Amino acid sequence: MADVSQQSGDLSAHPDVSEMRARYARMLDGPQAVAVDGLVVLAGLYLAISGWVVHFNTTSAELTACNLIVGIAIALLGVGLTLAPARMRTLTWAAVVAGIWLIVSPWVATAGHHASAGMIWNNVITGVISCLLALIAARMIQGAAEHSVDGARRRSPRTR
Repeated sequence: MADVSQQSGDLSAHPDVSEMRARYARMLDGPQAVAVDGLVVLAGLYLAISGWVVHFNTTSAELTACNLIVGIAIALLGVGLTLAPARMRTLTWAAVVAGIWLIVSPWVATAGHHASAGMIWNNVITGVISCLLALIAARMIQGAAEHSVDGARRRSPRTR
């Protein structure tokens, strides 16, 4: 049986130090990551109902349908980021692409008729916000992954 009664102030030789560092990093990244993911969900939900909020659902059914579909997709990406951030790392770039699409969609989806200023501003602002939130989420996921890998690599007994 191992002697666990020794009192040592140095935990660097502890076999679970890398796992403890990874848990600590996840705990530190938790509230900020949940806030960003929640904002992604809210941006997606707003986009889904924006045709009715800005009142262009009757004048531009194409843009309303586009915003509904893309908004639901962004909201689902936000939920996925909350539930499985490591698996969703590459899909954050899909939210960036969706945000870019939102910026150009008033001119593409309404090619047959003129887009109103409300349609344009709604999609441009929501698209920029979606892009920024997706980039922030991607950076947070990448930073957490790098932090946990670097911490494990620095403290690994094999690399000493």
